[in-house]
Amino acid sequence: MPYREPIELADGAVTTRLDAPQVDVPEGLVDALRADLGAGAVVTDEAGILPYGRDWWPLAVVWATQGKVPSLPAAVVRVTAPEQVVTVVRRCAEARIPLTVSAGRSGVCGGALPVAGGIVLDVTGLDAILDIDDTSLLVRAQAGIFGDVFEARLREAGYTLGHWPQSIELSTLGGWIACRSAGQYSTRYGKIEDMVVALEAVTGAGDVLRTGGTPRAAVGPDLTQLVLGSEGTLAVVTEATLRIHPLPSGEARTVFGFATFADGLDACRRILRRGATPAVLRLYDVFESQRHFSKIIGETDDNVLIVLDEGDPDLVDATMAVVRAECADAAPLDEAVAGHWLERRNDVSALPEVVKAGVVVDTVEIVARWGALPAVYEDAVAALMAVDGALVASAHCSHSYLDGACLYFTFAGQPGDDPAVKDAYYRASLAAKMDAALRHGAAISHHHGVGMARGAWVRQALGDTGFATLCGLKSVLDPAGILNPGKLGLPSPFLPEGWAWT
Repeated sequence: MPYREPIELADGAVTTRLDAPQVDVPEGLVDALRADLGAGAVVTDEAGILPYGRDWWPLAVVWATQGKVPSLPAAVVRVTAPEQVVTVVRRCAEARIPLTVSAGRSGVCGGALPVAGGIVLDVTGLDAILDIDDTSLLVRAQAGIFGDVFEARLREAGYTLGHWPQSIELSTLGGWIACRSAGQYSTRYGKIEDMVVALEAVTGAGDVLRTGGTPRAAVGPDLTQLVLGSEGTLAVVTEATLRIHPLPSGEARTVFGFATFADGLDACRRILRRGATPAVLRLYDVFESQRHFSKIIGETDDNVLIVLDEGDPDLVDATMAVVRAECADAAPLDEAVAGHWLERRNDVSALPEVVKAGVVVDTVEIVARWGALPAVYEDAVAALMAVDGALVASAHCSHSYLDGACLYFTFAGQPGDDPAVKDAYYRASLAAKMDAALRHGAAISHHHGVGMARGAWVRQALGDTGFATLCGLKSVLDPAGILNPGKLGLPSPFLPEGWAWT
């Protein structure tokens, strides 16, 4: 599937917004890659490289209305086989050329942007399902396959992965692995790191790394989890083996309203504590409840909880019995709310018009323990609303686990028409959210990853020793530092010390 732009670029000459030093690609390297892969595999013309300077980072969407893209590569290389990835990586490592992996480019943190120029590696040609093991319920697939295609092919064979990110039509398997993606049914099926059991990847030195493949092995640290979440900075994922499930034969849904957001969070906690794991356990604060569901339930002061489960009918019945018992003090609401959510859950069609109206908007998800969540919610909303130009700050609880949950915040502001002021509002809002999360011991990302946007907070989030360990891994797996510069807050030989997108 071709990349889908979040918004059209303003008419006129296109300029780049980021001020990072740009690395040109020598003509000799371009010629060598064309000889290796075929003339059509390497793109250098302006029209061909322009889409690869963009992704779905909301601030970049604002820049597009100003005729700006974040950055541009000097060349794009498209591969269709894993051995071609090895060839490209080795060529770039030898020539000391930055290499940024690209697939669906649906990320919202700038993770696929070629910050330092160089080469973009398009892996969407790696799109095959290689094997399905019915006995062990495993699937082996290439990393460039798009999510909706992957799920459709599995369903044709009688299975589901159970992974339903909002970006499923725009994102790929490799992209999910890169940022530890979460689907909307994660309470039942887990996040992507719970699904992946083996990986094949190409390190920054051009070596093939194969990890995992057996259940619960105890042969040293889990190298699969090392690659998961590394956002293309340690290796290029080419293939993965994942757990799958038979298609569910039962489904149930229900909806409740809570007087406070904290009351709803506590009900979710109790449901998980009793061992019930409904596929969807999604709690909206009163602001988002009004915004999303007022057409069905009218103006409301409720914090709406949507519960949906699927699977074996006996298990579904037991799960929903626990849900009803733990929500006995809440107000039952029209189940049409759940149907409305299912129909509209992936709709982002309003984004272009909102941005054209001068609004700067983003969504930021964090994850914390249950005991910290109410304070994180109150603190973050207050901090976001304190930023000059703020219009709204709200949240919903999107993914729940035995020990905690993800809070998914939305902030929007209308700070004025001056591009510099818009950028300043965005920077201040993102900082307010990150700082509020860290104050309460929350993680700064749950499933969007870090990319470029949140890199400034990684050292604080991991601690000095943790960050040094990550840097050490980078130096071993990517000794020339070519892979995806400017991401995860990692230092890069192509960028000045301390460089940041701001």
